[in-house]
Amino acid sequence: MRLPRSSLLLLHCYRGLLPDQRSEERWRWARRCSMIAIVPGYISRSVAGSYDNEGIAIFCMLLTYFLWIKATKTGSISWSLLCALAYFYMVSSWGGYVFLINLIPLHVLTLMITGRFSHRIYVAYSITYSVGTILSMQIPFVGFAPVETSEHMAALGVFGLCQILAFVHYLQANMTTANFNVLFRGVVTIGLTAAGLSFGIASFLGKIAPWTGRFYSLLDPSYAKNNIPIIASVSEHQPTTWASFYFDLQLLVFMFPVGLYYCFRELSDANIFVILYSVTSIYFAGVMVRLMLVLAPIMCIMSGIGISTTLSTYMKNIDSGEQAPVTVKSKKKAADYPIKSEIATVMVTIVAIFLTTFVFHCTWVTSEAYSSPSIVLAARGHDGNRIIFDDFREAYNWLKFNTPEDAKIMSWWDYGYQLTAMANRTILVDNNTWNNTHISRVGQAMASPEEHSYTIMKELDVDYVLVIFGGMSGYSSDDINKFLWMIRIGGSTPEGAHIKESDYYSSSGEYKIDKDASSAMHNSLMYKMCYYRFGEVMTEQGKPTGWDRVRNQEIGNKDFELDVLEEAFTSEHWIVRIYKVKDLDNRGNK
Repeated sequence: MRLPRSSLLLLHCYRGLLPDQRSEERWRWARRCSMIAIVPGYISRSVAGSYDNEGIAIFCMLLTYFLWIKATKTGSISWSLLCALAYFYMVSSWGGYVFLINLIPLHVLTLMITGRFSHRIYVAYSITYSVGTILSMQIPFVGFAPVETSEHMAALGVFGLCQILAFVHYLQANMTTANFNVLFRGVVTIGLTAAGLSFGIASFLGKIAPWTGRFYSLLDPSYAKNNIPIIASVSEHQPTTWASFYFDLQLLVFMFPVGLYYCFRELSDANIFVILYSVTSIYFAGVMVRLMLVLAPIMCIMSGIGISTTLSTYMKNIDSGEQAPVTVKSKKKAADYPIKSEIATVMVTIVAIFLTTFVFHCTWVTSEAYSSPSIVLAARGHDGNRIIFDDFREAYNWLKFNTPEDAKIMSWWDYGYQLTAMANRTILVDNNTWNNTHISRVGQAMASPEEHSYTIMKELDVDYVLVIFGGMSGYSSDDINKFLWMIRIGGSTPEGAHIKESDYYSSSGEYKIDKDASSAMHNSLMYKMCYYRFGEVMTEQGKPTGWDRVRNQEIGNKDFELDVLEEAFTSEHWIVRIYKVKDLDNRGNK
C-alpha cells in the first residue's frame, strides 16, 4: 500500500495540535498521527492519475493550523509570520482555503466570547490575517476577493473586533470605571451603526460580492439542486452517506466522539480550536462528499486522543506481576475494584483488535478502491481474473500523435484536466467549473440535433469531439448516464432556453435509449456519437445486436449516419470515441 508523500511531515505537524508536549505524550501523538498515513479518506486524493492538487492542499492546511496553534500558544511574531506564509501556500494550492480563513476567525471569536482573548491571540491573529491577506492577493485567481467577497467578510470583521477589543483594554487600564462605561456605550453604539451602514451601502453598490453558489450549497444542500445544476451535477458535491463515512473512516467513526469528549473535559485554547475544526468539518463533510478529505485529518486526531486516553486509563490497571507496596488506600481501592486487572486486560485487547481491523480495512480499501489511477479501469472477469481497461490512455495518446497541435477538443468537463495533461491539446471546458456559461454551451451542443450542434461547434471553433461510452464494456460512468445533467446545464442559460428536460423522456416519463425513447433523445448529437455503428455489434450472447450493457436495453435507433461528423477513433473497448468535425465546402454547404 502506497502512502501519501506528505504523511511523514504530517506526523510532525499534528504534534502541534496537541495541548500537552510532555515527553510521555510522544507515543500518544505518534499513535494519533500514524492513522493519517493509512486512512482512506486522505489517500483517496493522493494517488497518481487523480489530477488533483487537494492532496498537497490538505498538507498546506494542516501546516497552517500547526503554525496557528504555535502562534497562539506563544504570541510570537515569528510564528505568526510563518503561519501567514503557510496560509499563502494553502491559497496558492486550492480554492478550499475559504474554509481555513473562516475557521481561524471563528476560533478567535470563540475565545473572545469565552473570555480567553489575550495579547497572544491579538498578536497571532493580527499578523496572520494582515500578512496572509496581502500575500494571498498576489495570486491572480484570488485578486481582491479577500476584501470584496462575502466569504471573506467574517475574517475581516474579526480582525476589526480584535483592534477594537485591544483598544478597549487599553482605555480600561487608563480610565476610571465610570468614564470608561460612558465612553464604551457611546463608542459601541456609534461603531455598530457605522459598520452596519458601511456594509449595507457597500453591498448595495456591489462593492462586496454576494456569496457564491458553492458557499450557499454548503449552508443549504438543496440550493444547488434547485438553482445551479452545474454544481449539483458533480458526484463529489452530493451529500455523504453513512456507508461512505464507514468506508473511508471505519474505526474513526466510533472513536471520534470519545476524543471530542476528552477535549471538552480539558478545555484550552488549542482544544477549542480542535473542537471547532471537528464540528465544522463533520457538518460540511456530511453536506458534500468531497469534503471527506477535510474531515479525515481531524477524525484521526480526535480518534487518536480517544484511543490514547483509553489505553492510558486501562494500561496502568493491568497487573504486571510485581508486588506494589500495600497501603490502606490501595487496600480500599482493591476492594472497590476486585477484578480491575482483568477488566483492563479485556479493554486493552478490544482496542488492539479494533486497531488491527482498522489497519486491514484501510489496506483493503486503499488497494481495491484508491490504488488505481482514474484513467486505468479494472474489473473482474467471470473466472475471477483481473481485466484492465486502458482505453483512456490509448485515446489520449492517439490525440497527442494524430491531431494537429492547435486542435481544439470538445468534451464534457469531467475529462478536461486529463485531456490537457495527457493529450496536450486545447479543450473547451475542464474541471474548473466556475464558467457555467461555457459549460452550458457545450451541453447545448450535446443535446441538440446535428444541424444545430454544428453551428455551436463552429462558433466554438471545435476540431474534434470526444465522448465516453460504456454500452460495450459495461462502464457505467459514461456520458449517456451523465446526459441528463448536460441537458439541465445546457438549458440553464438563455441560449439554451429551447432545451427542455421533459423532451428527452419517453412517453411514460422514463429516461430510456430503446425504441420508446423520445425523438429528441434519438436525434441528439450525444446519442448518435455514442451509438454510431453500435447497432451492428453483439455485446452479449443471447441478446440482440445493439444491446447496451449498462442500461440493459436494445438501442432504438440503429440505422443512421452522421452528417456533420466523421468517426476518427474508437478505443479497444469502445469506452472512448472521438469524432472529427467536418469542414464547410467552398459553397458554404456541409
